[in-house]
Amino acid sequence: MKRRSAIKSVLVSAAGIGMVPAAASCKTPAVAKNTSTDKLLGNINHSACRWCYRDMSLEQLTEEAKEIGLKSLELLSPNEWDTVISRGLTCAISNGSPLGIVNGFNNVKNHEQLYKDYEAIIPMAADKGIEQIICFSGNRNGMSNETGLEMCAIGLDKVVKMAEKYNVKIVMELLNSKVNHADYMCDHTEWGVALAKKLGSPNFKLLYDIYHMQIMEGDVIATIRKHHEYISHYHTGGVPGRNEINESQELNYKAIIKAIKDTGFNGFVAQEFIPTRQNMMESLREGVQICDI
Repeated sequence: MKRRSAIKSVLVSAAGIGMVPAAASCKTPAVAKNTSTDKLLGNINHSACRWCYRDMSLEQLTEEAKEIGLKSLELLSPNEWDTVISRGLTCAISNGSPLGIVNGFNNVKNHEQLYKDYEAIIPMAADKGIEQIICFSGNRNGMSNETGLEMCAIGLDKVVKMAEKYNVKIVMELLNSKVNHADYMCDHTEWGVALAKKLGSPNFKLLYDIYHMQIMEGDVIATIRKHHEYISHYHTGGVPGRNEINESQELNYKAIIKAIKDTGFNGFVAQEFIPTRQNMMESLREGVQICDI
């Protein structure tokens, strides 16, 4: 199951721009629900990506997330925002343009549509108190990194200036092009940081996906320490496989989250792994507790 299938399913409603999340695959036996009442420490703002739990209604997922101690569910469409907000959570980062991952800011042919999409969603997000909206570089399609950087900067300039007026951040996600998103351009931290420097705005930041960047470049903790000022959001996921972030995979999430916290980061860390347990909330609870330091 790939996240790209979630991005490709798109709804455009009168209320705004939406994306339908992809279905999760849950084939292993169920496990008993953790009934622990241990409270989270409160040092980390926890979120989870809605698309990983499509088999649950958003209403049920919101209630379960609240019980675990999450403050957010994210990558929601505008027509989903009120479901979580009315139940006491926020959307730490919203979906953006229906053009999705492949057709991004590195292609000048997309700029007009992208501007229209963000022109619509930015004031809506600001009105709901949603502070971040995701964006993507797009695929290379034979384009050099240097040209792609220039095209992204040109296309994002007007969008970011609009975001500044509404105090909203436009956040580009770093994705791997080795396993999940072949040919995606913003697949290394240094390229994303170069774009952030070129735009020179506090309202453009990066989404550092730990799973994706472990696959592409490793050296996760050192990279976070070096470039944390350009990062406003983090995603988790077990490597390899993008499943639970426990001892079944290679990353030491306790150490990674401590490194993030030590930079002074006060944004959100979101679970974006595909649960393998039939009881998906058991996996989510475990992931949140691992990241709660």
